[in-house]
Amino acid sequence: MKIALLQLNPIVGDIPGNARLIAEAARQAKAAGADLAVTPELALVGYLPRDLLLSEAFVSRSWQELEQLARELADGPPTLVGLPEPNPSDEGRPLFNSAALLRGGRVEQRFRKALLPTYDVFDEDRYFEPYQAVQILDVSGVRLGISICEDVWNDRDFWKRRRYHRDPVSELVQAGATVILNLSASPFSVGKHRLRESMLASMARKYGVPLLYVNQCGGNDDLVFDGRSCAFNAEGAPIARGAAFATDVVIADLAHTANIGPPSDLVAESEVWRALVLGTRDYARKCGFGSVVLGLSGGIDSALTAAIAADALGPANVLGVLMPSPYSSRGSIDDSLALASNLGIQTLTLPIASAMQAMEGTLADAFAGTERDVTEENIQARIRGNLLMALSNKRGALLLTTGNKSELAVGYCTLYGDMSGGLAVIADVPKTMVYRVARWLNHREEREVIPEPVLTKAPSAELRPNQTDQDSLPPYDVLDDILQRYIERHESAATIIAAGFDAATVTRVLRLVRIAEFKRKQAAPGLKVTDRAFGTGWRMPIAARYEL
Repeated sequence: MKIALLQLNPIVGDIPGNARLIAEAARQAKAAGADLAVTPELALVGYLPRDLLLSEAFVSRSWQELEQLARELADGPPTLVGLPEPNPSDEGRPLFNSAALLRGGRVEQRFRKALLPTYDVFDEDRYFEPYQAVQILDVSGVRLGISICEDVWNDRDFWKRRRYHRDPVSELVQAGATVILNLSASPFSVGKHRLRESMLASMARKYGVPLLYVNQCGGNDDLVFDGRSCAFNAEGAPIARGAAFATDVVIADLAHTANIGPPSDLVAESEVWRALVLGTRDYARKCGFGSVVLGLSGGIDSALTAAIAADALGPANVLGVLMPSPYSSRGSIDDSLALASNLGIQTLTLPIASAMQAMEGTLADAFAGTERDVTEENIQARIRGNLLMALSNKRGALLLTTGNKSELAVGYCTLYGDMSGGLAVIADVPKTMVYRVARWLNHREEREVIPEPVLTKAPSAELRPNQTDQDSLPPYDVLDDILQRYIERHESAATIIAAGFDAATVTRVLRLVRIAEFKRKQAAPGLKVTDRAFGTGWRMPIAARYEL
């Protein structure tokens, strides 16, 4: 039996467009001799549809499109399509997260998700009712157990602590399933695919049945989906695998189950790079932007963001803007121009000295009798933000912000200044990883894409003479370690201090994280690449007093 895993890149809400993607992939599956084709979770509407699911008209349109799609694929293999399904009961949530079987020109069967995630970026309990029954699909004499995404993430023998009381995969095997199919939309984070394959292989081996997993790919808002659909034989060995960060139609032949070996290129820097390029490309494309603009400061963050943008949209569609102040070093200007030359992107130089003088003159009476402080520094950043927004408006280009996760965590950024923009490309990349990815890029390209001085000089916002980031912050390797422990591992201050960190430094860093919450609530969407990002999965209060 051949099963085609249709690894698609849908646009959320574009039901007709997504139907066309499914139809084209199903035709490829037919040409490859597939006996069954399977889409990712909610593929017809795109994942995550969020509150579009509250619209009855939206859900109704998806079913109208599904019926048309069934007729279009009447002469092809049976196809499982993910979409939201109205719950006919007068109790519970209004929808099921479902997969519908298209066969012979009609919608034949429906399969529903059992386990609904409500952590991190997920809030499926807001919309969907969990399904309690076991669901088996018979195709060509093979009994296929149908599961959807979270349904396979609760194996008792794999996880130290299970989130749910039920185990749908165990129930499917007990009901006689001889193959497990999983329709998924599993967002990317660094290192997750290694864990994912280990988990799926463990289940296949445990139950002695082949297990097939089809995943969405592409960027949708702050989430990036890495694809990498995969299939395992009854011994838990991989027999098929889809492309990473790209669409694919993967044919898993259950009659030929030779081991294809482990996945390649799981290097963290490579994964982060590919995720950010895909996320930037899709965010621009799906929002209707053909070009981007960003500020070039001569620092590592804007350099890496520009390199990602050039790869994502093409160098001709990237404008780098230099906005030197009286505090900008000659080296920073030269480094920015060298970077632009290396990338082949356009540049524009807009000095801000006169704008600074005008602002200072306007505020002179209001600021009389006060000392210069961070206020004047922030004015510089806000002048730059205004200029970049003006260029974005005039050109119809997406403005990319260039701040990293370390800065966003501790508020080392300026509201309505360097935080201005439509997409924060590296907002979930710690500063130390920014350097690692930049060095990896130079090594991969076997040339100096990111100029060496950018990699070696002390980081600085250059908002006052001889300023460096470490005037205000701990060294980035120390800062990032503390932040990773606090944000992703949920460690308390006491636990971090007990690990050997200076108590005063830990206390100060965690306080900065807490008081910067109001800034993060107003930040542009940032592409998620770690287990916990400052995005839809971060739900901390602003007006609060607490210590953790």
